[in-house]
Amino acid sequence: MSGIIKNIKHGKHNFTMLSCIIFMFLNYASAQDLHFSQFYNSPLTCNPANTGFMPDVDYRVGGNYRNQWATIPVPYKTSSFFADAQVAKDKFYNGWFGVGAVLLRDEAGSGALQSNKVYASVAYHQLVGEANLLSVGFQGGMVQKSINPTKLTFDNQWNGKFFDINAPTGETFATTAIRYFDLNVGINYAAFPTDESYLNFGFSVQHLNKPKETFFKPTSNYDNKLAQRYTAFFNGSFKLNDQVIVNPQAYISYMQKAYEVNVGGNLQYNLSGEGGQSQLIAGAYYRLSDAAIPMIGIKHKSVTATFTYDATVSKLGAFNGRRGANEISIIHNGIFVNSKGPKNMRCKSPSF
Repeated sequence: MSGIIKNIKHGKHNFTMLSCIIFMFLNYASAQDLHFSQFYNSPLTCNPANTGFMPDVDYRVGGNYRNQWATIPVPYKTSSFFADAQVAKDKFYNGWFGVGAVLLRDEAGSGALQSNKVYASVAYHQLVGEANLLSVGFQGGMVQKSINPTKLTFDNQWNGKFFDINAPTGETFATTAIRYFDLNVGINYAAFPTDESYLNFGFSVQHLNKPKETFFKPTSNYDNKLAQRYTAFFNGSFKLNDQVIVNPQAYISYMQKAYEVNVGGNLQYNLSGEGGQSQLIAGAYYRLSDAAIPMIGIKHKSVTATFTYDATVSKLGAFNGRRGANEISIIHNGIFVNSKGPKNMRCKSPSF
């Protein structure tokens, strides 16, 4: 690593070497998959068991947008749109189903690597006792990825002074577009010990079926299977008084020796008295060995909008100006007309 940094400081094919460092940090600090700093506002990508997991409302619709490493010539952009709802609440004793879908799109790097993902998910939620909720969820969908090799340069094209784009690359692409089916599963446990406190723990496994993913021909020494990704998270909510609710949160994801650890929390401050229809949201998070993430947002009636900024704290910060990523999330929550809920249900998050 020190040798790479030395070469960059001396101006030797800077962009190529900077790209190498970026990919090294990406593989180390995150889990080789699409991810959002606002994991708490991307419920269906975090855990399929979150589908329909919203005791306070009947449905939600949301979107996320992330622009990462905007200071490099070709930034990374990730966006998502999701919707889920509770169904069959009057068919089960203190239980219900959740159904939902999520769309994801990612554009990464100078090779025009694009990922499009469409998932459908279903979960079942069952109240146990008076204040405990167990959930299990499944998610399946299609993934499509494409790349443009003509926009890439390879080591065989380096002639000692510059990259000769007309020279042979030494690489043989079997295809420039791939498709495969992906399967995810997850479980949740939530506890509502009082009307002013709430705890939630979840665990999920992504790529359960280990689909094959490669643009090259299969080789005998590598099966090209996508490794399973394991994710655990914790959410809490505690009402301190009529003005403040505290929400601590943590997220851990691991995939084939790469990992992401994100911890922090936020405060909801009541701006409108009883009912809390307008709230200011502020907090901070830390992604281990990667970024400090301040967060600010506003909630008005059924809509919540939040913004985060990833300030790079790793060695990569010396080359991207500490500017890691901008991310915005908007979520609308709603209640169906003539909604019927589970009997004896008292599971609700703290509210003003």
